[in-house]
Amino acid sequence: MKTRALFGYALIAFFLSSNAQQFNVYKPGDIRLRLEKLNVLGSVLYVAAHPDDENTRLIAYYANEELMRTAYLSATRGDGGQNLIGPQIREELGLIRTQELLAARKIDGGQQFFSRANDFGYSKDPDETFNIWNRDQVLADFVWAFRKFRPDIIITRFTDDGRTHGHHTASAILAREAFKLSGDKNAYPEQLDLVDTWQPKKIFWNTGWWWFRDSGMDTTDLKTFNVGGYNVLLGESYTEIAARSRSMHKSQGFGSSGSRGDQIEYLKQWEGKEGETPFEGIDTSWDRMKGSKEVAFFINKAIEQYDERNPSSIIEPLMGARKALDKIDSDFWREVKRQEIDELIMAVSGLYLSLSSTEANYAVGDSISINLEAVNRSSMDMKVERIKFSGWPNPISFGAPILNNKPFTSEMNFKLPSGMNFSHPYWLVDEGELGMYAVNDQRLIGKPENDPAITGDVTVSLGEEEITYKVPVLYRRTDPVDGEVVEPLTIGPPVMVNIAGGVLVFGDNSPKSVDVRVIAGKANCSGEVSLVAPDGWKVTPATYDFDLSQKREEQIFTFEIIPPANASEGHIIGNAKVEGKTYSKGLSVIDYDHIPKQTLYPDSKVKVVRLDLKKKGNLIGYIEGAGDAIPDNLAQIGYQVVTLQKDDVILENLSQYDAIILGIRAFNTVEWLSYKNKELFDYVKQGGNLIIQYNTSHQLVTQEIAPYDLKLSRDRIAVEQAPVEIIGFDHPVMNTPNRITDRDFESWVQERGLYFPDKWSEEFTPILKSNDPGESPKTGGLLVARYGEGYYVYSGYSWFRELPAGVPGAYRIFVNMISLGK
Repeated sequence: MKTRALFGYALIAFFLSSNAQQFNVYKPGDIRLRLEKLNVLGSVLYVAAHPDDENTRLIAYYANEELMRTAYLSATRGDGGQNLIGPQIREELGLIRTQELLAARKIDGGQQFFSRANDFGYSKDPDETFNIWNRDQVLADFVWAFRKFRPDIIITRFTDDGRTHGHHTASAILAREAFKLSGDKNAYPEQLDLVDTWQPKKIFWNTGWWWFRDSGMDTTDLKTFNVGGYNVLLGESYTEIAARSRSMHKSQGFGSSGSRGDQIEYLKQWEGKEGETPFEGIDTSWDRMKGSKEVAFFINKAIEQYDERNPSSIIEPLMGARKALDKIDSDFWREVKRQEIDELIMAVSGLYLSLSSTEANYAVGDSISINLEAVNRSSMDMKVERIKFSGWPNPISFGAPILNNKPFTSEMNFKLPSGMNFSHPYWLVDEGELGMYAVNDQRLIGKPENDPAITGDVTVSLGEEEITYKVPVLYRRTDPVDGEVVEPLTIGPPVMVNIAGGVLVFGDNSPKSVDVRVIAGKANCSGEVSLVAPDGWKVTPATYDFDLSQKREEQIFTFEIIPPANASEGHIIGNAKVEGKTYSKGLSVIDYDHIPKQTLYPDSKVKVVRLDLKKKGNLIGYIEGAGDAIPDNLAQIGYQVVTLQKDDVILENLSQYDAIILGIRAFNTVEWLSYKNKELFDYVKQGGNLIIQYNTSHQLVTQEIAPYDLKLSRDRIAVEQAPVEIIGFDHPVMNTPNRITDRDFESWVQERGLYFPDKWSEEFTPILKSNDPGESPKTGGLLVARYGEGYYVYSGYSWFRELPAGVPGAYRIFVNMISLGK
């Protein structure tokens, strides 16, 4: 029993440092709230489908007003969304959105969990979702989260009746099923070696009165409560906290302004005993626990004695409460409250513990220097007794006093074990399926991110009692502008191989040169690099020798890749041989200000595609939107692509380009297009070719996105295999220079397209027709109009996904759009 409960908590507790990788700062108001939270034994789990689906108002309210353990279970990591801040999509976007959720939870006070489901893109109904997700595995993950977190109540963001996005509905269906199964010992019994069964008391749908009003349903049984209150200890209302939390979803453009005043939330109860309030009939005090009177006594004593100017005066009653926890009859709550008390003791004593490395990145087998700093900013007698590092069998003993405001430091040197795992997201280590990540270790399922590469269990004594804190080893440096910068420590291979280009596309059988970057993961790294080609492809030369003396030093080698005579697809694998061992990992770094730096070691490979492709034109002007890789993809097939800035968009300059292309959501994100659009239209009028990729209908910088009437909608085709009919079969865009056929719509990824126009003037010619199963045909995905001497093209088809994925037909159609009028 104890082992199961300890493990269940270990999955929900986090380390001393937050996900932002900074040491926690405890203000007097925070300490007061944490003290009061010690007397609350209630838990709330919010459930939805994606990052940004969660109601941050409700999470902030329950975590900071009701002081409940509050968490958000997101079925996916949001991999299938769009990226407003950079070019990363799919798995790397999922990693960004994971970190944005963790940053949001740091603000609103919640915890974060996931299932293994992959966001494969927009889904219009739950049946399609369950056809792609492994329904039983995702349900098992929901049950696992319920048993692990042990919530009293479940709150879903969405209803289960199919009135919304398929993933949304699926998350509600699975939540209701998991509610019934998590307390059943016959359901997923393999989990019970690690956790106990758990039956939540109630489950609700977080709806709105408007939903019921618009559907004509009765609103009288909705539970309402005001989450707009002001927390005097935090100096913010819960709606202001929620806005800061929601604004962490920067990749989705969800910045939010804080509001003040009443904010009513509505809950529709689905299961459980009815009551006036969600927690009516659920005891969330120490009375729910046998043997807890002494714990409650010491906690209340600490609350009464707490003095903001002398916070360490409550260490004694906190230690009393900590010791009294041994008498309660719940291993689970013993560990939860012990963690809370230990953190409070750190807060009120001003105890600072850090473990710092001298570098950010290490290779397996490297020597590493770790520096301990411990500072006690109270009059309490403390000692650093010992440190036990993950990966090393023996602890290091100190027995060193930590005097009041006198830093204790120590430098420790180790050699990293050769068997350490690389710092690659655990859900990306093994190749998954379209709808699911492959994670077979039950202990990892649901975790938001990897544990730190190295953690030190630092044991501190206070009198006769000992407390062990988990302290991650982090890299710290001083930036002349930003001051102290803290980064995660990463462990990787001794050498990495990055092959230029996410996909290499060949329009004919001409050889192509590709740069291969060899990056040293350690000093004095030498060996040979090679590329392994698929059948029918050739690479010359066979190998290059490299010799890198410094860590992170790079050498670039140019290989020639010779495609086969006919159409072909495959992957080129990069290998580096060092000291008799071959490594096939690359290096990818994601670095944004609002989340910790993310370092990945993906497989070193690129897709190669030999196309049957003809092209016209050469010089392309590209106006970047929300970020995509299409300029690089066009360069792959021989176009010269120039990025245009505001001052470049004048008619005299534009006339040199064979086509001007606007990146995705350019009319949503590029403010100067609100007046420079006229220059673009004049360019078309004088014989130019303007191609507009998808935009959303809301938050356009101008309604004039075309020289003729054009209205955007939310129409989309989510099924990538949906049949496409060519209705403009005699139009040049389907014939020149490449004859487009049904085969060009094979092997598309994630979706056909999104945000198609649904109304347009007669000057436009619709070219394609398609629809999702059971829906009416959509013809607004590719519209072409003559304007003056040139062509205006609007297309909502997902070129920004298909071209980076190397989809042959997408290249052929896109080249035809560029070639109009040539």
